[in-house]
Amino acid sequence: MKILYSATALLLAAAPAALAQNTALNVRIATLAAQEEPKVLAWRRDLHEHPELGNQETRTAGIIAAHLRSLGLEVQTGVARTGVVGVLRGGKPGPVVALRADMDALPITETNSLPFASKVKTTYLGQPVGVMHACGHDTHVAMLMGAAEVLSQVKKDLPGTVKFIFQPAEEGSLPGEEGGAKLMVKEGVLTNPKVDAVFGVHVNAQTEVGMLRYRPGGEMASSDRFTIKVHGKGAHGAYPWNSVDPVVTAAQIIMGLQTIVSRQVKLIDDAAVVTVGTIHAGVRYNVIPPDVEMSGTIRALNPAVQKQIWAAIQRTAKGIAESAGATAEVSIEPYVPVTYNNEPLTAQMLPTLRAVAGAANVSEQKAVTGAEDFSFYQEKVPGLFLFVGGMRKGQDPATAADHHTAGFMLDESGLTLGVKTLATLAADYLVLKH
Repeated sequence: MKILYSATALLLAAAPAALAQNTALNVRIATLAAQEEPKVLAWRRDLHEHPELGNQETRTAGIIAAHLRSLGLEVQTGVARTGVVGVLRGGKPGPVVALRADMDALPITETNSLPFASKVKTTYLGQPVGVMHACGHDTHVAMLMGAAEVLSQVKKDLPGTVKFIFQPAEEGSLPGEEGGAKLMVKEGVLTNPKVDAVFGVHVNAQTEVGMLRYRPGGEMASSDRFTIKVHGKGAHGAYPWNSVDPVVTAAQIIMGLQTIVSRQVKLIDDAAVVTVGTIHAGVRYNVIPPDVEMSGTIRALNPAVQKQIWAAIQRTAKGIAESAGATAEVSIEPYVPVTYNNEPLTAQMLPTLRAVAGAANVSEQKAVTGAEDFSFYQEKVPGLFLFVGGMRKGQDPATAADHHTAGFMLDESGLTLGVKTLATLAADYLVLKH
């Protein structure tokens, strides 16, 4: 019987042996990461106390650029407005791997009593509000700064190049502004030198410190915004038969949209969400307005399902409107693609994750319907995005404040694992591909 082996299968079989040869380097990386902990904590606390919104991260970028220059890296600033890119060339020729951290904070007023809690205030979309690192991006920056320092100390042993990407505006830009990973890619962050693979981590407040979680394939959902404008005919509220009531029609459309996921998407294969978040109509209680506008979000874990939902929203809204004698305009704005972990790359790097955290502390997680613009990098090159525990040991996840909330809190003892994970992923990838 003739047996055929794919290139991927052969590479996976060879991976443990190749990584075993990298043990001495990885031990040194782990030692250096532990030594970096005081610096990493100091960076994180400083950034937490001085948060900056997307595309405004000038102070943060300055700290990062100064640190990378002090390590002797090639540094580029002003990428995608405020982004910073550092290039570390190893002592031997080889492939190029990228490590990414996001820098921006959120328009949220912090309620924690930490000594380094944010007191920063701003005006966002015309409203006074605080600014807070309520999603852990301060830790991402600090961990990647630490990983850059670790890898700079072992660069003579690295067979290739490491590119450090510090990205602004992951949480999105102001209306009318470009930003985030999409703009970083547009401005060539994955070229010169050309990146072969990209890794990123996200701290998680409901995962115990010391834990790593990952998922091959679709890990986080795509995120799209839809807007539906229903056009009817206004009338006095006392004489509805003289109207084509867009409010009632809009209500029927909202209910109809709920059947897309519950009755048209094969949920045993892929989760999806259609949520209406806003609806605006009229100015007076006894007047039927001529128009209604609603908007919402679409989440999907499979690009084919994403497109299926787009078509179903068009069909549902327009069909229901027509049945009522009204019309509906539907617009869909793609925002973030599916965060899709390349399966062969994930399998190749799984031994690294287990070696770094311990096999018992690495687990495959279920997909989530949150979104991440790391997906724009993954559209261009193979990528792996994973989660690092940030909840204190023994805590009930149900009692941990969620991301994007005023009480968001992290156990900083998990940051060293993040530094070690980023640095070791880069080193092991370069060895595997060398």
